[in-house]
Amino acid sequence: MLEKIGSAGLRGFIVGCREAKPGMGYDKRKEAKMATSTLDWCQCDAVESIPGKVSGAWVLRGTRTPVKVLFENLEAGMSIEEVIEEFPVTREQIDSLMAFVARSLDKEPAYA
Repeated sequence: MLEKIGSAGLRGFIVGCREAKPGMGYDKRKEAKMATSTLDWCQCDAVESIPGKVSGAWVLRGTRTPVKVLFENLEAGMSIEEVIEEFPVTREQIDSLMAFVARSLDKEPAYA
């Protein structure tokens, strides 16, 4: 199950889904299907992927900061303010990234 945006669980938006707690309507079959779906990062204006730049990873536009690294640090407990201090990113870039992820929650998942 994709978790709501918060400081924990953000990595699931990039690399897959996580198991819900018992009693929360967890459906293993649904999770398996959702785990194969990913966000269409091409639709996010805040990021870019350029071959030869950070091995083509999705990075915040105009930086070499991988989106995956940002989410991993947020999941590990860093606050957004700490991420901004540690990485060459702006509050506006982070806000745009989070808004894109939040909008993706409004869409029906595409099951394989």
